Amino acid sequence: MRLGIRLLFAFFLINGIAAFFVLRVFMAEIKPSVREVMEDMMVDTANILAELASDDLAAGRLDQGASSPFAQHVRRYATRPIDAAIWGFAKQSLDYRIYVTDTAGRVLFDSENQAIGQDFSQWRDVALTLRGEYGARSTREVQGDDTSGVMHVAAPIYVQGQIAGVLTVAKPTRTVQRFIDRAERKVFMGGVLLLALSAAVGVAVTLWMVWNVRRLRDYALSVQGPADGEHAATPTLPLAVPEVPGELGDLARAMDRMRERLEGRDYIEGYVRALTHELKSPVAAIRGAGELLQDDLPPADRQQFAMQVVEQSERLQRLIDRLLELSKLEQRHPTAAHAPVALHDCARAALAHTQARAGQRGITLALGGTGASGPWEAELVTLALTNLLDNAIDFAPPGSTVAVELDGARAAVQDRGPGVPGYALPRLGERFFTTARPDGTRSGSGLGLAIVRRVMALHGGRMAVRNTQPGLRVELIFPGSGSSHRRRDDTLQVPQ
Repeated sequence: MRLGIRLLFAFFLINGIAAFFVLRVFMAEIKPSVREVMEDMMVDTANILAELASDDLAAGRLDQGASSPFAQHVRRYATRPIDAAIWGFAKQSLDYRIYVTDTAGRVLFDSENQAIGQDFSQWRDVALTLRGEYGARSTREVQGDDTSGVMHVAAPIYVQGQIAGVLTVAKPTRTVQRFIDRAERKVFMGGVLLLALSAAVGVAVTLWMVWNVRRLRDYALSVQGPADGEHAATPTLPLAVPEVPGELGDLARAMDRMRERLEGRDYIEGYVRALTHELKSPVAAIRGAGELLQDDLPPADRQQFAMQVVEQSERLQRLIDRLLELSKLEQRHPTAAHAPVALHDCARAALAHTQARAGQRGITLALGGTGASGPWEAELVTLALTNLLDNAIDFAPPGSTVAVELDGARAAVQDRGPGVPGYALPRLGERFFTTARPDGTRSGSGLGLAIVRRVMALHGGRMAVRNTQPGLRVELIFPGSGSSHRRRDDTLQVPQ
């Protein structure tokens, strides 16, 4: 199971359980809370009415019914028209039932005339009140039907400081049930909305977490060490260190420090292997020529072996110079924005650097197009074009032309040599990888195109190579060159 799904599942599980219990508590507390408020109001009502009924009870008028002013007022209350809007609900009936009992628990007055003369001494509201305690009860009118419950709250009637009777106020609980139902709906809908918002937050947090973890994963993949046998390849630029907060940011920085240590080790190891291999041939040639020069040789042979020592020494010098150039480039980070540089000026400078060598080989250098200007580093662009021209001069036949063609943010070097075998195209740009020259020799260092590829990587561009039959075309594509320039199907995009 993927990390994002696990995190999301865990969040929903925890959030769902918490929401369930919270909603359950709220829903379970609504009904008793409403009834507690209802009972509190009925306590006040019962005590007020008990005071109003005390004079009639003391005078014995409650037994006479119609002659009791209290009884008359209560019955008129029951017949009053009412039409009240209470928080969106219409109230059109008065629901209090009031009855009065004497000290023996016998009903003296009943606003509904249902229980006059009956013995209520065993009901909790009456019995407890007569004993001087708080008396209240809730009784169902229909057994097994919770909606038929009626709440009774009693208050003592005092005459000369003594309990002379009990007044009870009764109210059906169904009269407040609609308020309870509405409150439960509101709480439920609020809980669902809260759950939905929490889920949205959970999804956002999970996506954020997974996104940052994947950035770290991609960064780790970009900086992992090369596999066995790949030390000769020019290392690719790793992704920038992900800017993530908290512990993930600490992990990213730790990975970057680890990358620097690993790259330093692999860099040195790869260079030592490749350099050892490349130094074997010129060193062996110099040693062989030196040993022969120790013997008595004809002047012509001595001249030949001395020239061989000089040539191989120059080869070693070129190898070391290019190694130093490549080493500096590979330790650099991508270049920052520079002042606009004209590609045409860089091409002219590269032609000036290679004109003498081309003339020695009878090769003509040509420059076509104007090219664009961009925030590039002129010295590096000139270095890349110079190396491409040197490479083209090595492979171009005498009397031919090597052309530099500029088109927008693209620069191409075209020769008329034999090209490169198809199997070798993907490896162009690897350190110390060379192909045979037209005369069958392999005198190159294999570092020229590696330098070019690194320069393009530092500029965020790429190098494309293809055979043109005859010749080889190497194209430098800088950022901003656009997609309108179509490439032939046999063009190889050399990875940076």
